[in-house]
Amino acid sequence: MKYNFKNKIYELNDVNIFAIEHGEGPLVIMVHGWPESWYSWRHQIKPVAELGYKVIAIDVRGYGNSSKPIEVEKYDMPSLIEDIINIINKENVEQAILIGHDWGAPICWNTAALYPKKIKAVIGLSVPHSRRGKISNIELWRQIYKDKFFYQLYFQKEGVAEKELEKDIADSLRKIYYWGSGEGRDAKVRSNPDKNSTLLDGLINPMPFPDWLSEDDLNFYVEQFKKSGFRGPINRYRNQDRDWEKLPELSSLKIEVPSFFIGGEKDSIRKFNNKFDAYENPGKHCNDFYGKIIINNVGHWVQQEAPKETTSGIINFLKKLKEK
Repeated sequence: MKYNFKNKIYELNDVNIFAIEHGEGPLVIMVHGWPESWYSWRHQIKPVAELGYKVIAIDVRGYGNSSKPIEVEKYDMPSLIEDIINIINKENVEQAILIGHDWGAPICWNTAALYPKKIKAVIGLSVPHSRRGKISNIELWRQIYKDKFFYQLYFQKEGVAEKELEKDIADSLRKIYYWGSGEGRDAKVRSNPDKNSTLLDGLINPMPFPDWLSEDDLNFYVEQFKKSGFRGPINRYRNQDRDWEKLPELSSLKIEVPSFFIGGEKDSIRKFNNKFDAYENPGKHCNDFYGKIIINNVGHWVQQEAPKETTSGIINFLKKLKEK
């Protein structure tokens, strides 16, 4: 599938960041999550640009056509935030609106928290804003899932998950995307809960795949991960202790800029910590929160599973910003 978007390379301090560019006007930066690419925003790029914005959808470092450092520490949160700020500076603008999904959401939330003068507004998809806790997230998962399998803990040992997922990239991505989807949740698809299992144990490769992701779409992702492998993308998960140590100010900072949240009703992230629903109050530490949309019957990949509803939510928020 072809899109009439421009390709762009940002030469930053220690990496090159590939991006798709479309439209003219105030800057909007779209930041994808794991395991995706700029392509996850294919349904939103044109409508947002048509509203009068210059849209930049990036390949996060480690993905697709962006640089792929080997070192784990090159994927810590300060480095990813720096990439966003450097892109804004390269564009010679004072501010940008950020839209992030999955890991892209914390990148955007934290950039807005640390650099409120550089960020005009922020939208998070699937992962709501949260402050730095008393312990790192990965330490929290160690405590909660000490006797069970949890994919983020499985990712901590270098090379293990990479070897499993790169053995058959097409099979791996199909299983992961279905696992996180609304259809996958309905089918009760899950990794084997045994602590010593692997990520793909118990996951299903559906034939055919649900309509929201075509074979052309899947093939695009497969080609991207043939380029990048999984090391860089998984390295993001290996920095959660480092993030906690390097960014203590996130314990108290709130999101001061206008903000908005979109999530899928059936996203498993809601209950990673089974003591509460993560989507119940996503604006708790946002001082100018415009509300939330929870899309029925949708899982984790909201902007792809429910493109019309997600795009509509984004457009309505941006229109309210213009009216402000």
